[in-house]
Amino acid sequence: MRILHLNTERTWRGGEQQNLWLAAGLRDLGEESEVAAQPGSPLARRARALGLPVHEVAMRGEWDLGAVAALRRILRDRRPDILHMHTSHAHTLGCLAARGPRRATGRPLLAVSRRVDFSIYRNFLRLSWFKYRFLGDRYVAISRAVRDVLVRDGIPADRIEVVWSGVDADRMERAARRDLRGDLGLPPGTPLVGDVAAFGWHKAQEVLVEAWPLLLREVPDAHLALIGDGECRPAVEDLARRLGLLGTRVHFLGFRDDVPEVMGSLDLFAMPSVLEGLCTSALDAQAAGVPVVASAVGGLVEAVADGETGLLVPPRDPPALAAAMARILRDRDLGRRFSEAGRVRVRERFSVKAMVGGSRAVYGRMLRGEPVAPVPGDPGPGAPPGGAA
Repeated sequence: MRILHLNTERTWRGGEQQNLWLAAGLRDLGEESEVAAQPGSPLARRARALGLPVHEVAMRGEWDLGAVAALRRILRDRRPDILHMHTSHAHTLGCLAARGPRRATGRPLLAVSRRVDFSIYRNFLRLSWFKYRFLGDRYVAISRAVRDVLVRDGIPADRIEVVWSGVDADRMERAARRDLRGDLGLPPGTPLVGDVAAFGWHKAQEVLVEAWPLLLREVPDAHLALIGDGECRPAVEDLARRLGLLGTRVHFLGFRDDVPEVMGSLDLFAMPSVLEGLCTSALDAQAAGVPVVASAVGGLVEAVADGETGLLVPPRDPPALAAAMARILRDRDLGRRFSEAGRVRVRERFSVKAMVGGSRAVYGRMLRGEPVAPVPGDPGPGAPPGGAA
């Protein structure tokens, strides 16, 4: 197979990491895998560094006709079997570039990744519905939760596959350990909870800050490290300041590129999101042997095994969040059991290898004209989501 991966992002986030792992993993399995990305973007640079063919295309918006023409030339020249679009704008641009009946034009089959679990009806004109209903052959949802939202929005279930995102468990386990307490000036052994996420409204870090005074009643010396940046950070910082926690018990560390090195120093990972497609940060934490407390929403219900690798709580419920965190911080044996189970579960069920194999299987079914695979349940050891290749 020849697969062209289209991504319009100019920055580097989780979706771009998945895109890069997928493109490289397919190449390593003997498939022809190429990347079309923004000029000078982190994805373009990193893909080229791995020896992948890269096509740099300036894409200035969802309806950039110049980009459509450039992509059409690439499709005509490279003639991929599959065009896999990894972002919302890529969905529009790629489908416009590949328009026309497949039999008449030889256009590639069109796969679209969907990584978020909110409704596609964010525009009152419902243009997204038209795009999802008519522009795309198959959708690749990163969790059952994402699939269920698409189905509720009217996208036919027979066009949606589920392939869980993967994490690099080896990297998380083998990273040189660096104790974050040293950066914060805290004594060794200080109870430390962390959250790694962009500050967007749906990540709801303010709920974690609101829970902190309640947690301190049970664990008086606990500290919270918030890693990440984003538009909602000033508001969350202001809340911490008003509660008297900023810089004393709640620490805002901004974006860091050493997350694998510091993740293992946490006693607990907390993710209070109100919407979540899957949450690879929670999977990274478990791969590093850190128990997780998270909201029981979206794909977090799949990423965290409640009572096995961590605890799930209702969203926007600071008392429940504080109680769950206190339970794990006070019961070290429970934390160790969650830690051990999380490492095993992530390695067996959410590996990069499983994600690449599941995606490859989706492409094969598309090219053979086969129906989508059954929606996977909680897979057993070695069972890649999306079916066998």
